[in-house]
Amino acid sequence: IGVPVYNVEEYLPQCLDSIIKQTFTDFQVIMVDDGSTDNSFSICQEYVAKDSRFKLIHQENRGLAGARNTIIKNVKTEFITWIDSDDWVEPDYL
Repeated sequence: IGVPVYNVEEYLPQCLDSIIKQTFTDFQVIMVDDGSTDNSFSICQEYVAKDSRFKLIHQENRGLAGARNTIIKNVKTEFITWIDSDDWVEPDYL
């Protein structure tokens, strides 16, 4: 699961919690903090600390396409899905 992150501290916990609650559990989450200036990076760090499926990459702001390209470069699987960091998904999304 690719999650580009940029200044979404208000929505990010709900997004990441919805990922944790997936009924399908064999997945990895790659979050790219794209130079956030709010508390988004710290929130991402909390999820990395509590769930080993979560990985975090921090980079200078490159925009949505730059964040997605970073995620693609770090994916080790055949399949990828995107979840926007200001959105959430139902438990059976995956």
